[in-house]
Amino acid sequence: MDYDSLLANVRKAARYLGCEKNAAAKPWDSAEVRACLIFPDLYEIGMSHLGLQILYHVLNDLDWALADRAYCPDLDLERLLRAKEWPLWGLEQRRPLGRFDLLGITLP
Repeated sequence: MDYDSLLANVRKAARYLGCEKNAAAKPWDSAEVRACLIFPDLYEIGMSHLGLQILYHVLNDLDWALADRAYCPDLDLERLLRAKEWPLWGLEQRRPLGRFDLLGITLP
């Protein structure tokens, strides 16, 4: 799935890139457990959630674990994902959520 081709057609594509400062980019194959932490709202709301940030960094500090993040897509990207029948993905790893061993959803 070429997620970059989708992002060329949405507003505020940067919210789906996961390349901000202090983002973890551990190699997928180096982790025994791969978790994706999900915030049930837009990136701009969820990225400041302290609990998610703490869990993200704690998990990524473990040698055997990898943590990624996902947020709800805005309406434009949601429409494209549904049209193509593509799943939502983790920001840093660019892998569909179904490929992770663990999905954690925070309920603020």
